[in-house]
Amino acid sequence: MPKQTFLSLPEDKQNTLIQSAKKEFSRVPLHEASIANIIKDAGIPRGSFYQYFEDKEDLYYYLLNQVAQENNKKLNSILQEKKGNLFEALLEQFRYMISLRHHEEHNDFLRYAFLNMNHRKENTMANNIYKESLKNERSQTLEMVDPSFLNIEDKQELSHVIRIVGAITFHNLVQVFVHDLTDEDAIYNYEAQISLIKKGLQRKEVD
Repeated sequence: MPKQTFLSLPEDKQNTLIQSAKKEFSRVPLHEASIANIIKDAGIPRGSFYQYFEDKEDLYYYLLNQVAQENNKKLNSILQEKKGNLFEALLEQFRYMISLRHHEEHNDFLRYAFLNMNHRKENTMANNIYKESLKNERSQTLEMVDPSFLNIEDKQELSHVIRIVGAITFHNLVQVFVHDLTDEDAIYNYEAQISLIKKGLQRKEVD
């Protein structure tokens, strides 16, 4: 998590360091990223960097947390537009996410982010200081979903639904950003998978 010295910086100086970090994390995977490149581009001494963040991993997960929060806010905004219809909101959110591949500033950073999401890093992300903030964001999402659109009994079941569709969304985004699936194929696959969840998979028994 950023240290108070970073949070106390003027916004323009914060943004300078953030943009330099994004540039470096878009150039190479996390394990190859260089603090030297970040501070050179940002024009700050190495000592100042360590006054702001513990290390490059600390800065990297801060950036990922920002992305996650922005995406949650986007989803909540779409949910509001769709009057709480979860599946309609998910489809629009997915289209928005894959549109980011066409923006150079987002594509490489997200590609390496998904590429880096191995088990060790997911556990690191899950156990770090940002877990609570993401939990709060997701609780807001749960409140905005209209359960009358879904065949569920309570909020616990809704939470499970969110986890399931989240896993499906993550898998499909990996296909886009890591495996270069076309927008058309990605949308087709995602819509087909979401449609199966909407319908349910067990055939009703005939009396």
